Amino acid sequence: MTSGLRKGLTSYGDAGFSLFLRKAFIKAMGYSDDALERPIVGITNTYSDYNPCHGNVPQIIEAAKRGVMLSGAMPFVFPTISIAESFAHPTSMYLRNLMAMDTEEMIRAQPMDAVIVIGGCDKTLPAQVMAAISADLPTVVIPVGPMVVGHHKGEVLGACTDCRRLWAKYRAGDIDDAEIEAVNGRLAPSVGTCMVMGTASTMACMIEALGLSLPMSATIPAPHAERFRLAEASGKIAAEMAKTKGPKPSELLTPASFKNAQVVLQAIGGSTNGLIHLTAMAHRSPHRLDLDAFDKLGREVPVLVDLKPSGEHYMEHFHHAGGVPKLLAQLGDLIDLDAKTITGRTLRDVVANAEEVPGQDAIRPRDNPIKPEGGLAVLHGNLAPRGAVIKQSAASPKLLQHTGRAVVFESVEDMTLRVDDPDLDVNADDVLVLRNAGPKGAPGMPEAGYLPIPKKLARGGTKDMVRISDARMSGTAFGTIVLHITPESAVGGPLALVKNGDMIRLDVAKRSIELLVDATELERRRAALKAPAAPDEARRGYAWLFNETILQADEGCDFDFMQRTGQVTGKG
Repeated sequence: MTSGLRKGLTSYGDAGFSLFLRKAFIKAMGYSDDALERPIVGITNTYSDYNPCHGNVPQIIEAAKRGVMLSGAMPFVFPTISIAESFAHPTSMYLRNLMAMDTEEMIRAQPMDAVIVIGGCDKTLPAQVMAAISADLPTVVIPVGPMVVGHHKGEVLGACTDCRRLWAKYRAGDIDDAEIEAVNGRLAPSVGTCMVMGTASTMACMIEALGLSLPMSATIPAPHAERFRLAEASGKIAAEMAKTKGPKPSELLTPASFKNAQVVLQAIGGSTNGLIHLTAMAHRSPHRLDLDAFDKLGREVPVLVDLKPSGEHYMEHFHHAGGVPKLLAQLGDLIDLDAKTITGRTLRDVVANAEEVPGQDAIRPRDNPIKPEGGLAVLHGNLAPRGAVIKQSAASPKLLQHTGRAVVFESVEDMTLRVDDPDLDVNADDVLVLRNAGPKGAPGMPEAGYLPIPKKLARGGTKDMVRISDARMSGTAFGTIVLHITPESAVGGPLALVKNGDMIRLDVAKRSIELLVDATELERRRAALKAPAAPDEARRGYAWLFNETILQADEGCDFDFMQRTGQVTGKG
């Protein structure tokens, strides 16, 4: 088996010449023959001036390179695209599959025996793991880590749960312009990902549970020296994997390991986005993620991590309490401890080395959970034949069983224009409905599912309402919000049939979301429905590819030709 610089030679019709030319050009970088004879570890560089979440990537790369070289291999850093949640138009999710394709093809195209992928901001970790699963090269994942907490008037702040809470107070008139500006400078006091249990933290925790990263990698704060020592250790592991040619993702990712990730997702009160990303990752492998089985786990797995938005603490508190290893220990027999990790050892070894921190309350024991059921519930009904998701751990308990009148917004733009109109016919018991915000309809399924409380209600003291959509929502958000309604309205899903004034019934205990309209009337509405025309920009390039091949939320919103199914599953 070829390795190092001899791997994947450029095709010139003469292998000897291909290697000769490759060595001649790379020697222009100053490498010696000794260096070029070593196994190669590729390292993705996802740094960008547009991506403050990845601000520590250059330091992580240097530490990882050090670890690789200390173990006798040769590091080669290569760039991929970088996606930053708050800078990507129209939404970062629109670009996740592009990043996955970019990363996969660069892994395949360039000589490397193992790869280190570095990511954090919401879509970068799933994109790179999707790529790694498809390329199936020995892979080590290094998350960039969460920010440290901020402070304002004696209160601890965390992006972006407190971003949303304090912005809601500003909209309600409880905070003035000067104070919201001060808050704006204190919410993100360091580089790194959101320091609450948003999507970035959720993905890092699940990836650690999958065995693709080293213990504690999910929780070490981004600026801490420990983060860079972990990067060095990850480099050493990657070098050993390059020499031994494994383990590959296909050897680590089993039904048991995917179940472990689902258990962790429920136990941490993780982001609803985590379910879409984990589905996409699983469907790049021979395995599948079943929504009904995931929901059943949610009834059995309690929320044990006391973190915003489901609880009170922040990621650095989770870290200092023992991180994911301690959580796995508390979960006990809910976790398959025989699942293997990149180190060649099992999760049983990880749990055996979990730190015992006297007095910590960020990671609860199973007999004293912060929520008796898991963070996420899967709903079905005539509004969501293929499912919808609610983060019940971050919802208002009194609204988990609720019937209300629909107030419909046709699109994100329509919502933006009308939600604060003083003449909007809305009251606190209504159900806000947003459609045409799904994978194809938006496009890209933006995090618009966190519909703002109409200003006139917010100023009257309303803090939560039932809100439903085919969009996504940031994992940092709080509220009684039903998301990922599938099929989406843009492909003719039932959400497209809802009219203002229709009654909608939510019953989370029964896992039900129903439009209380007679089936005959719904068929009449369906017959009158017109398919939306594709926008002009969807006629070329990546936009065309996205529009033609994007799958629905229950299949991970991957492209239909990228999933490992044995056959194309079809669109919509």
